[in-house]
Amino acid sequence: MARRYLKQARPPAPGDRRALEDRVRQILDDIAANRDDAVRRYAREFDRWESPEFRVSEDQIRRVARDLPETFKDDFAYAHAKVTDFAKAQRDSLGELATEIEPGIVLGQKQIPVGKAGCYIPGGKYPLISAAIMSVATAKVAGVGHVVGAAPPRDAEGIYPQTLYALHASGADELYCIGGVQALASMAFGCVGMTPRDMITGPGNAFVAEAKRQLFGTVGIDLLAGPTEILVIADDSADPALVATDLLGQAEHGPDSPAWLVTTSARLGEMVLKEIALQLETLPTAAIAGKAWENLGEIIVVDSDEEAVAVSDEYAPEHLEVQTSRDDWYLARLRNYGSLFLGEQSTVAYGDKGVGTNHTLPTGRAARYTGGLWVGKFIKTVTWQRLSDDASRRIAPIMGRICHEEGMLAHEKTADVRFARYAPKNVQEND
Repeated sequence: MARRYLKQARPPAPGDRRALEDRVRQILDDIAANRDDAVRRYAREFDRWESPEFRVSEDQIRRVARDLPETFKDDFAYAHAKVTDFAKAQRDSLGELATEIEPGIVLGQKQIPVGKAGCYIPGGKYPLISAAIMSVATAKVAGVGHVVGAAPPRDAEGIYPQTLYALHASGADELYCIGGVQALASMAFGCVGMTPRDMITGPGNAFVAEAKRQLFGTVGIDLLAGPTEILVIADDSADPALVATDLLGQAEHGPDSPAWLVTTSARLGEMVLKEIALQLETLPTAAIAGKAWENLGEIIVVDSDEEAVAVSDEYAPEHLEVQTSRDDWYLARLRNYGSLFLGEQSTVAYGDKGVGTNHTLPTGRAARYTGGLWVGKFIKTVTWQRLSDDASRRIAPIMGRICHEEGMLAHEKTADVRFARYAPKNVQEND
Protein backbone atom coordinates (compact mmCIF):
# COMPACT_ATOMS: atom_id res chain seq x y z
CA MET A 1 0.00 0.00 0.00
CA ALA A 2 1.39 3.39 -0.97
CA ARG A 3 1.25 5.92 1.82
CA ARG A 4 3.31 9.00 2.59
CA TYR A 5 3.40 10.82 5.92
CA LEU A 6 3.40 14.61 5.86
CA LYS A 7 3.41 14.30 9.64
CA GLN A 8 3.89 11.13 11.67
CA ALA A 9 3.12 10.49 15.33
CA ARG A 10 5.92 10.52 17.89
CA PRO A 11 4.22 8.80 20.83
CA PRO A 12 5.96 9.03 24.20
CA ALA A 13 7.38 5.90 25.75
CA PRO A 14 4.65 3.75 27.30
CA GLY A 15 4.23 4.05 31.06
CA ASP A 16 4.41 1.23 33.56
CA ARG A 17 0.99 -0.41 33.33
CA ARG A 18 1.88 -2.91 36.02
CA ALA A 19 2.03 -0.17 38.65
CA LEU A 20 -1.42 1.06 37.61
CA GLU A 21 -2.87 -2.45 37.61
CA ASP A 22 -1.42 -3.24 41.03
CA ARG A 23 -2.68 0.00 42.56
CA VAL A 24 -6.20 -0.47 41.23
CA ARG A 25 -6.22 -4.11 42.37
CA GLN A 26 -5.15 -2.99 45.85
CA ILE A 27 -7.99 -0.45 46.04
CA LEU A 28 -10.60 -2.93 44.81
CA ASP A 29 -9.45 -5.62 47.24
CA ASP A 30 -9.52 -3.12 50.11
CA ILE A 31 -13.06 -2.01 49.28
CA ALA A 32 -14.25 -5.59 48.82
CA ALA A 33 -12.93 -6.44 52.29
CA ASN A 34 -13.57 -3.21 54.23
CA ARG A 35 -16.46 -1.79 52.23
CA ASP A 36 -17.79 1.60 53.39
CA ASP A 37 -14.81 2.36 55.63
CA ALA A 38 -12.45 1.90 52.70
CA VAL A 39 -14.66 3.92 50.35
CA ARG A 40 -14.72 6.83 52.79
CA ARG A 41 -10.94 6.68 53.15
CA TYR A 42 -10.39 6.84 49.38
CA ALA A 43 -13.00 9.60 49.00
CA ARG A 44 -10.97 11.70 51.46
CA GLU A 45 -7.67 10.81 49.82
CA PHE A 46 -8.58 11.24 46.16
CA ASP A 47 -11.53 13.66 46.15
CA ARG A 48 -11.11 15.48 49.50
CA TRP A 49 -14.74 14.55 50.20
CA GLU A 50 -15.54 14.63 53.90
CA SER A 51 -19.34 14.50 53.86
CA PRO A 52 -20.83 11.60 55.84
CA GLU A 53 -23.35 11.04 53.05
CA PHE A 54 -22.63 9.99 49.49
CA ARG A 55 -26.21 9.84 48.26
CA VAL A 56 -27.51 13.14 46.89
CA SER A 57 -30.70 14.28 48.61
CA GLU A 58 -33.92 15.20 46.83
CA ASP A 59 -33.63 18.70 48.32
CA GLN A 60 -30.24 19.20 46.70
CA ILE A 61 -31.54 17.94 43.35
CA ARG A 62 -34.48 20.38 43.49
CA ARG A 63 -32.20 23.26 44.52
CA VAL A 64 -29.82 22.66 41.62
CA ALA A 65 -32.68 22.38 39.12
CA ARG A 66 -34.15 25.64 40.41
CA ASP A 67 -30.90 27.58 40.12
CA LEU A 68 -29.69 26.48 36.68
CA PRO A 69 -30.42 28.74 33.67
CA GLU A 70 -33.47 27.85 31.63
CA THR A 71 -31.36 27.97 28.47
CA PHE A 72 -29.21 25.12 29.75
CA LYS A 73 -32.25 23.08 30.71
CA ASP A 74 -33.83 23.65 27.30
CA ASP A 75 -30.61 22.67 25.50
CA PHE A 76 -30.30 19.58 27.65
CA ALA A 77 -33.91 18.61 26.95
CA TYR A 78 -33.22 18.84 23.20
CA ALA A 79 -30.16 16.59 23.40
CA HIS A 80 -31.96 14.16 25.72
CA ALA A 81 -34.85 13.88 23.27
CA LYS A 82 -32.56 13.19 20.30
CA VAL A 83 -30.57 10.48 22.07
CA THR A 84 -33.62 8.76 23.54
CA ASP A 85 -35.54 8.94 20.25
CA PHE A 86 -32.68 7.19 18.46
CA ALA A 87 -32.29 4.68 21.29
CA LYS A 88 -36.01 3.87 21.05
CA ALA A 89 -35.65 3.32 17.30
CA GLN A 90 -32.72 0.98 17.97
CA ARG A 91 -34.71 -0.88 20.64
CA ASP A 92 -37.63 -1.29 18.26
CA SER A 93 -35.27 -2.83 15.69
CA LEU A 94 -34.59 -5.70 18.10
CA GLY A 95 -37.00 -8.58 17.96
CA GLU A 96 -38.17 -11.66 19.78
CA LEU A 97 -38.89 -14.77 17.75
CA ALA A 98 -40.12 -18.31 17.84
CA THR A 99 -39.53 -20.68 14.96
CA GLU A 100 -40.33 -24.36 14.42
CA ILE A 101 -37.12 -25.53 12.76
CA GLU A 102 -38.55 -29.01 12.24
CA PRO A 103 -41.77 -30.66 13.41
CA GLY A 104 -41.97 -30.54 17.20
CA ILE A 105 -38.82 -28.46 17.77
CA VAL A 106 -39.58 -24.81 18.56
CA LEU A 107 -36.68 -22.47 19.28
CA GLY A 108 -36.91 -18.84 20.25
CA GLN A 109 -35.22 -15.76 21.64
CA LYS A 110 -36.31 -13.13 24.14
CA GLN A 111 -35.01 -9.63 24.86
CA ILE A 112 -34.60 -9.09 28.61
CA PRO A 113 -33.24 -5.81 30.02
CA VAL A 114 -30.50 -5.82 32.64
CA GLY A 115 -31.99 -5.49 36.11
CA LYS A 116 -29.67 -2.92 37.76
CA ALA A 117 -27.12 -0.61 36.15
CA GLY A 118 -24.61 1.87 37.51
CA CYS A 119 -23.59 4.82 35.35
CA TYR A 120 -20.45 6.79 36.13
CA ILE A 121 -19.85 10.34 34.86
CA PRO A 122 -16.29 11.69 35.17
CA GLY A 123 -15.67 15.17 36.51
CA GLY A 124 -12.00 15.89 35.91
CA LYS A 125 -10.70 18.35 33.34
CA TYR A 126 -14.07 18.44 31.58
CA PRO A 127 -17.33 17.46 33.32
CA LEU A 128 -18.95 15.37 30.60
CA ILE A 129 -22.57 16.39 31.13
CA SER A 130 -23.77 14.61 28.00
CA ALA A 131 -22.42 11.28 29.30
CA ALA A 132 -25.46 11.14 31.60
CA ILE A 133 -27.77 11.00 28.60
CA MET A 134 -25.64 8.44 26.81
CA SER A 135 -25.64 6.02 29.74
CA VAL A 136 -28.55 6.68 32.12
CA ALA A 137 -31.14 7.69 29.52
CA THR A 138 -30.15 4.86 27.19
CA ALA A 139 -30.42 2.36 30.04
CA LYS A 140 -33.90 3.64 30.83
CA VAL A 141 -35.00 3.32 27.20
CA ALA A 142 -33.72 -0.26 27.28
CA GLY A 143 -35.99 -0.97 30.25
CA VAL A 144 -33.37 -1.30 33.00
CA GLY A 145 -35.27 -1.53 36.25
CA HIS A 146 -33.03 0.54 38.54
CA VAL A 147 -30.22 2.92 37.58
CA VAL A 148 -27.67 4.49 39.94
CA GLY A 149 -25.83 7.57 38.71
CA ALA A 150 -22.52 8.67 40.22
CA ALA A 151 -20.08 11.52 39.69
CA PRO A 152 -17.17 12.88 41.71
CA PRO A 153 -17.39 16.09 43.74
CA ARG A 154 -16.40 19.18 41.79
CA ASP A 155 -15.83 21.19 44.97
CA ALA A 156 -17.00 21.26 48.58
CA GLU A 157 -20.60 21.57 47.39
CA GLY A 158 -20.51 18.23 45.59
CA ILE A 159 -21.24 17.22 42.00
CA TYR A 160 -20.96 19.83 39.26
CA PRO A 161 -24.53 21.26 39.15
CA GLN A 162 -25.08 20.67 35.43
CA THR A 163 -23.92 17.06 35.78
CA LEU A 164 -26.18 16.48 38.77
CA TYR A 165 -29.13 17.90 36.86
CA ALA A 166 -28.27 15.80 33.81
CA LEU A 167 -28.14 12.58 35.82
CA HIS A 168 -31.51 13.28 37.44
CA ALA A 169 -33.19 14.48 34.25
CA SER A 170 -31.90 11.41 32.39
CA GLY A 171 -33.81 9.17 34.80
CA ALA A 172 -31.33 8.00 37.44
CA ASP A 173 -33.21 6.46 40.38
CA GLU A 174 -30.46 7.33 42.87
CA LEU A 175 -27.54 9.78 42.69
CA TYR A 176 -24.22 9.47 44.53
CA CYS A 177 -21.40 11.96 44.93
CA ILE A 178 -18.44 9.63 44.56
CA GLY A 179 -15.60 9.38 42.07
CA GLY A 180 -13.01 7.16 40.48
CA VAL A 181 -12.20 3.58 41.37
CA GLN A 182 -14.17 3.81 44.62
CA ALA A 183 -17.32 4.74 42.67
CA LEU A 184 -17.11 1.71 40.40
CA ALA A 185 -16.23 -0.58 43.30
CA SER A 186 -19.21 0.71 45.28
CA MET A 187 -21.49 -0.05 42.36
CA ALA A 188 -20.07 -3.53 41.92
CA PHE A 189 -19.95 -4.54 45.60
CA GLY A 190 -22.91 -2.52 46.92
CA CYS A 191 -21.30 0.05 49.24
CA VAL A 192 -22.35 3.41 50.80
CA GLY A 193 -26.06 2.68 50.36
CA MET A 194 -26.01 1.25 46.84
CA THR A 195 -27.26 -2.22 46.04
CA PRO A 196 -24.84 -4.22 43.87
CA ARG A 197 -25.21 -3.51 40.17
CA ASP A 198 -25.46 -6.04 37.35
CA MET A 199 -23.66 -3.71 34.93
CA ILE A 200 -21.53 -0.57 35.15
CA THR A 201 -20.87 1.97 32.42
CA GLY A 202 -19.07 5.22 31.84
CA PRO A 203 -15.88 6.90 30.67
CA GLY A 204 -13.03 8.05 32.88
CA ASN A 205 -9.28 8.24 33.35
CA ALA A 206 -6.80 5.35 33.24
CA PHE A 207 -7.70 4.31 36.81
CA VAL A 208 -11.40 4.15 35.97
CA ALA A 209 -10.73 2.13 32.80
CA GLU A 210 -8.50 -0.29 34.71
CA ALA A 211 -11.10 -0.67 37.47
CA LYS A 212 -13.71 -1.59 34.87
CA ARG A 213 -11.36 -4.13 33.35
CA GLN A 214 -10.69 -5.79 36.70
CA LEU A 215 -14.35 -5.70 37.77
CA PHE A 216 -15.57 -7.30 34.53
CA GLY A 217 -16.99 -10.66 35.48
CA THR A 218 -18.12 -9.46 38.88
CA VAL A 219 -20.33 -7.12 36.86
CA GLY A 220 -20.88 -6.49 33.19
CA ILE A 221 -19.36 -3.40 31.57
CA ASP A 222 -20.13 -1.34 28.50
CA LEU A 223 -16.63 -1.45 26.98
CA LEU A 224 -13.04 -0.51 27.73
CA ALA A 225 -12.32 2.94 26.35
CA GLY A 226 -8.98 4.70 26.37
CA PRO A 227 -7.97 8.16 25.16
CA THR A 228 -10.35 9.52 22.55
CA GLU A 229 -9.44 9.47 18.83
CA ILE A 230 -10.45 11.08 15.57
CA LEU A 231 -9.61 10.19 11.98
CA VAL A 232 -10.69 12.39 9.07
CA ILE A 233 -10.77 11.15 5.47
CA ALA A 234 -10.70 14.12 3.12
CA ASP A 235 -10.04 14.79 -0.55
CA ASP A 236 -9.35 17.98 -2.51
CA SER A 237 -13.02 19.00 -2.20
CA ALA A 238 -12.67 19.48 1.57
CA ASP A 239 -12.09 22.79 3.34
CA PRO A 240 -8.65 22.58 5.00
CA ALA A 241 -9.59 25.07 7.72
CA LEU A 242 -12.62 23.00 8.67
CA VAL A 243 -10.61 19.77 8.69
CA ALA A 244 -8.03 21.40 10.95
CA THR A 245 -10.75 22.65 13.27
CA ASP A 246 -12.23 19.18 13.65
CA LEU A 247 -8.85 17.55 14.31
CA LEU A 248 -8.03 20.08 17.04
CA GLY A 249 -11.56 19.89 18.41
CA GLN A 250 -10.97 16.30 19.41
CA ALA A 251 -7.30 16.76 20.36
CA GLU A 252 -8.29 19.11 23.18
CA HIS A 253 -9.53 16.13 25.19
CA GLY A 254 -5.99 15.49 26.38
CA PRO A 255 -2.35 15.25 25.37
CA ASP A 256 -2.85 11.51 24.75
CA SER A 257 -5.64 11.97 22.17
CA PRO A 258 -4.60 11.01 18.61
CA ALA A 259 -5.85 13.00 15.63
CA TRP A 260 -5.27 11.56 12.14
CA LEU A 261 -5.91 12.85 8.62
CA VAL A 262 -5.96 10.47 5.65
CA THR A 263 -6.16 12.27 2.32
CA THR A 264 -5.86 11.59 -1.38
CA SER A 265 -4.60 15.17 -1.87
CA ALA A 266 -1.07 16.14 -0.83
CA ARG A 267 -2.05 19.78 -1.40
CA LEU A 268 -4.91 19.50 1.08
CA GLY A 269 -2.63 17.78 3.59
CA GLU A 270 -0.07 20.59 3.39
CA MET A 271 -2.81 23.21 3.82
CA VAL A 272 -4.25 21.42 6.86
CA LEU A 273 -0.79 21.27 8.42
CA LYS A 274 -0.46 25.05 8.05
CA GLU A 275 -4.03 25.65 9.27
CA ILE A 276 -3.43 23.67 12.45
CA ALA A 277 -0.34 25.76 13.25
CA LEU A 278 -2.34 28.94 12.59
CA GLN A 279 -5.35 27.90 14.69
CA LEU A 280 -3.18 26.82 17.62
CA GLU A 281 -2.01 30.43 17.93
CA THR A 282 -5.46 31.49 19.16
CA LEU A 283 -7.13 28.27 20.37
CA PRO A 284 -8.03 28.64 24.08
CA THR A 285 -7.09 25.01 24.77
CA ALA A 286 -3.93 25.08 22.63
CA ALA A 287 -1.73 23.88 25.50
CA ILE A 288 -3.58 20.57 25.50
CA ALA A 289 -4.56 20.22 21.84
CA GLY A 290 -1.16 21.36 20.64
CA LYS A 291 0.68 18.75 22.65
CA ALA A 292 -1.68 16.02 21.42
CA TRP A 293 -1.13 17.12 17.83
CA GLU A 294 2.65 17.41 18.25
CA ASN A 295 3.03 13.90 19.66
CA LEU A 296 0.17 11.94 18.16
CA GLY A 297 -1.08 13.86 15.12
CA GLU A 298 -0.64 12.35 11.67
CA ILE A 299 -1.28 13.37 8.07
CA ILE A 300 -1.16 10.45 5.65
CA VAL A 301 -1.31 10.89 1.89
CA VAL A 302 -2.59 7.92 -0.13
CA ASP A 303 -2.97 7.33 -3.86
CA SER A 304 -6.62 6.30 -4.02
CA ASP A 305 -9.95 6.15 -2.21
CA GLU A 306 -9.47 2.41 -1.82
CA GLU A 307 -6.19 3.00 0.02
CA ALA A 308 -7.86 5.62 2.22
CA VAL A 309 -10.42 3.00 3.26
CA ALA A 310 -7.69 0.45 3.93
CA VAL A 311 -5.71 2.84 6.14
CA SER A 312 -8.81 3.90 8.04
CA ASP A 313 -9.89 0.32 8.64
CA GLU A 314 -6.37 -0.48 9.87
CA TYR A 315 -6.48 2.39 12.39
CA ALA A 316 -10.11 1.50 13.36
CA PRO A 317 -10.75 4.95 14.85
CA GLU A 318 -13.25 5.82 17.53
CA HIS A 319 -14.60 8.80 15.56
CA LEU A 320 -14.39 8.83 11.77
CA GLU A 321 -15.27 11.89 9.69
CA VAL A 322 -15.57 11.71 5.90
CA GLN A 323 -15.33 14.98 3.98
CA THR A 324 -15.10 14.01 0.32
CA SER A 325 -16.96 14.21 -2.97
CA ARG A 326 -17.77 10.47 -2.60
CA ASP A 327 -19.19 10.23 0.91
CA ASP A 328 -21.77 7.55 0.04
CA TRP A 329 -19.05 5.47 -1.63
CA TYR A 330 -17.11 5.54 1.64
CA LEU A 331 -20.22 4.77 3.71
CA ALA A 332 -20.70 1.57 1.72
CA ARG A 333 -17.10 0.38 2.17
CA LEU A 334 -15.74 1.48 5.55
CA ARG A 335 -15.89 -1.28 8.16
CA ASN A 336 -13.93 -0.40 11.31
CA TYR A 337 -15.05 2.65 13.28
CA GLY A 338 -16.95 3.57 16.42
CA SER A 339 -19.16 6.24 14.88
CA LEU A 340 -19.18 7.75 11.39
CA PHE A 341 -19.78 11.41 10.50
CA LEU A 342 -20.55 11.95 6.82
CA GLY A 343 -20.00 15.30 5.11
CA GLU A 344 -18.66 18.58 6.39
CA GLN A 345 -22.05 19.36 7.93
CA SER A 346 -21.47 16.62 10.52
CA THR A 347 -18.90 16.82 13.28
CA VAL A 348 -17.79 14.74 16.25
CA ALA A 349 -18.99 17.42 18.66
CA TYR A 350 -22.57 16.82 17.52
CA GLY A 351 -22.31 13.12 18.33
CA ASP A 352 -20.51 13.82 21.59
CA LYS A 353 -23.14 16.18 22.95
CA GLY A 354 -26.49 14.98 21.70
CA VAL A 355 -27.39 14.71 18.01
CA GLY A 356 -28.74 11.25 18.84
CA THR A 357 -26.00 8.64 18.40
CA ASN A 358 -24.15 7.44 21.49
CA HIS A 359 -20.73 8.90 22.33
CA THR A 360 -19.36 5.96 24.37
CA LEU A 361 -17.29 4.30 21.65
CA PRO A 362 -14.43 1.81 21.16
CA THR A 363 -10.84 3.12 21.11
CA GLY A 364 -7.42 1.56 20.66
CA ARG A 365 -8.48 -0.32 17.49
CA ALA A 366 -11.29 -2.08 19.37
CA ALA A 367 -13.65 -0.98 16.57
CA ARG A 368 -12.29 -3.98 14.66
CA TYR A 369 -14.53 -6.21 16.81
CA THR A 370 -17.10 -4.12 18.67
CA GLY A 371 -19.35 -1.14 18.39
CA GLY A 372 -20.03 1.34 21.15
CA LEU A 373 -22.61 1.68 23.88
CA TRP A 374 -26.17 1.47 22.62
CA VAL A 375 -29.55 0.39 23.89
CA GLY A 376 -28.77 -3.24 23.05
CA LYS A 377 -25.87 -3.30 25.52
CA PHE A 378 -28.41 -3.08 28.32
CA ILE A 379 -30.53 -5.90 26.86
CA LYS A 380 -29.77 -9.60 27.04
CA THR A 381 -30.73 -11.67 24.01
CA VAL A 382 -31.54 -15.07 25.54
CA THR A 383 -32.76 -18.26 23.90
CA TRP A 384 -35.31 -20.94 24.75
CA GLN A 385 -36.45 -24.26 23.36
CA ARG A 386 -39.54 -26.46 23.54
CA LEU A 387 -39.84 -29.98 22.08
CA SER A 388 -42.70 -32.38 21.60
CA ASP A 389 -42.43 -35.97 22.87
CA ASP A 390 -41.88 -37.24 19.33
CA ALA A 391 -39.21 -34.63 18.54
CA SER A 392 -37.33 -35.31 21.78
CA ARG A 393 -37.23 -39.06 21.03
CA ARG A 394 -36.29 -38.41 17.41
CA ILE A 395 -33.17 -36.38 18.18
CA ALA A 396 -32.14 -38.24 21.35
CA PRO A 397 -29.94 -40.83 19.57
CA ILE A 398 -28.15 -38.10 17.58
CA MET A 399 -27.41 -35.98 20.63
CA GLY A 400 -26.54 -39.05 22.67
CA ARG A 401 -23.95 -40.21 20.15
CA ILE A 402 -22.31 -36.75 20.13
CA CYS A 403 -22.19 -36.85 23.94
CA HIS A 404 -20.60 -40.30 23.79
CA GLU A 405 -17.93 -39.17 21.34
CA GLU A 406 -17.04 -36.36 23.75
CA GLY A 407 -16.81 -38.79 26.65
CA MET A 408 -19.67 -37.07 28.47
CA LEU A 409 -21.53 -40.20 29.51
CA ALA A 410 -23.85 -38.53 32.02
CA HIS A 411 -24.92 -36.16 29.25
CA GLU A 412 -25.52 -39.18 27.01
CA LYS A 413 -27.74 -40.72 29.66
CA THR A 414 -30.04 -37.64 29.70
CA ALA A 415 -30.70 -38.29 26.01
CA ASP A 416 -31.04 -42.07 26.43
CA VAL A 417 -33.71 -41.82 29.15
CA ARG A 418 -35.76 -39.51 26.94
CA PHE A 419 -35.50 -41.94 24.04
CA ALA A 420 -37.05 -44.59 26.28
CA ARG A 421 -39.47 -42.27 28.08
CA TYR A 422 -41.16 -41.02 24.91
CA ALA A 423 -41.39 -44.34 23.06
CA PRO A 424 -44.83 -45.07 21.60
CA LYS A 425 -47.09 -46.97 24.00
CA ASN A 426 -47.13 -50.17 21.94
CA VAL A 427 -43.33 -50.18 21.76
CA GLN A 428 -43.07 -49.74 25.55
CA GLU A 429 -45.55 -52.63 26.11
CA ASN A 430 -43.65 -54.93 23.73
CA ASP A 431 -40.38 -54.02 25.49
